[in-house]
Amino acid sequence: MTERIILVGFMCSGKTTLGRKLSRLLNYKFFDTDEEIKGKLRMEIGEIFKLRGEKFFRRYELYTLRKLLKRKRVVISTGGGLGANERAIKLMKREGLVIHLKVSFRDFLKRCRSSQDRPLLSKGKERLHKLLKLREKVYSRAHLTLNSSSLKEKSLLTLINSKTILLP
Repeated sequence: MTERIILVGFMCSGKTTLGRKLSRLLNYKFFDTDEEIKGKLRMEIGEIFKLRGEKFFRRYELYTLRKLLKRKRVVISTGGGLGANERAIKLMKREGLVIHLKVSFRDFLKRCRSSQDRPLLSKGKERLHKLLKLREKVYSRAHLTLNSSSLKEKSLLTLINSKTILLP
């Protein structure tokens, strides 16, 4: 069984929700890169973007990922931008099983309506749709892509669990 499962995908694709449940199912420790960053820097993501800038955030995000990938028996939920980072996706694929949770733009809009701490949501629908399409190109390099829009949560957990058992 793989020691590290890393979930990538666009905002509101279900990475954190599914990651927590999967970690319980496998008896693995769960980490969310955004939560780790907020805890270490004692700031919300929006504050970090505002005070330190996106470039700082992206570097710190990669640093956080590297630290988490040293652990074993973990499920890691990544921020939407981290899974779309070329260097990060290569590193994740080398260190664990990378699962892309694909979400339709329509479902993304439904799920993210009330989300306060997502700086990119202020960019407008057209830019967000382009960003989703752009990031999908990198997310698609994951070992496995599962459609979180059409599959029920229980089916996703079953599929992921069966894949992790088959991998070394």
